[in-house]
Amino acid sequence: MVSDLPIAIRTDPAHGGRWTSLRAGEREWLWHRPDPARATVRPGDTFIDAGGLEECIPTVRGTPDHGDAWSRPWQRHGDAETLHCPDFVLSRRIDSGPTGLHIGYELRADPGYRFLWAAHALLDVTPEARLAAPDATPTRLFPEAAELLAQPWPDGAHHVTGPWPAPYGLRLDRLGPDDGTAVGAILTDCASVTVTDGPDTLTFSLHADADIPVSTALWRNLRGFPASAPYRSIGVEPMLGSVFDLAEAGPGDAAQVPPSGVLRWHLDITATGTRTD
Repeated sequence: MVSDLPIAIRTDPAHGGRWTSLRAGEREWLWHRPDPARATVRPGDTFIDAGGLEECIPTVRGTPDHGDAWSRPWQRHGDAETLHCPDFVLSRRIDSGPTGLHIGYELRADPGYRFLWAAHALLDVTPEARLAAPDATPTRLFPEAAELLAQPWPDGAHHVTGPWPAPYGLRLDRLGPDDGTAVGAILTDCASVTVTDGPDTLTFSLHADADIPVSTALWRNLRGFPASAPYRSIGVEPMLGSVFDLAEAGPGDAAQVPPSGVLRWHLDITATGTRTD
């Protein structure tokens, strides 16, 4: 019988606050790529991909790659975890209920501070998995997609935009099988998506103030990256903002701290699957 499932997570505050487990029923949803070097990183180090879910802030790509949070320790205070960075303080509180998770975030920074944030979740899914989002959602493609498109990439363009699920004819809702490609996309103004894999589903729903851009990023790496030793990694990433690199953010492309100096948002995660009890 398929039904709603409770979700349990584990985080590692000492090593960037990374989520190391996201389990619904008997299924572990997070993909892992253990690398011993991940345990000794310092701010400014090159990003080390260990899988799980990384909190990417204040950028995803660019400098620093995957942001500042992944390389800094978080402090745990009861049910809350807090990260101190030079330009901001980020706190999160994770509440688990019988049918899902509620993660509340609070960022404190100077009024007007611009940033991107993404819950960079790398998922362990089969080649049959699908990503469901509203049809015709404006979806941005970035230059690594250029060789996969039937038409030339516009000179100097940071991104191009087409309707989901096949912007510029590139079908993205299918999350496998491996074909040697890697592409990143952002579903703009898309607050909720669902991953379906066999009898199991995982839904991310992001909520923020009305004037904050809310999107969902997709990283579909089907053994196309990195070129020297490619592996498979599928990222489904609720995010604030609508570009990967803060340096490329135009008007309305990034979140901005209001005059109060405090910005809050929350992420809900729900799952369904076959219960064994």
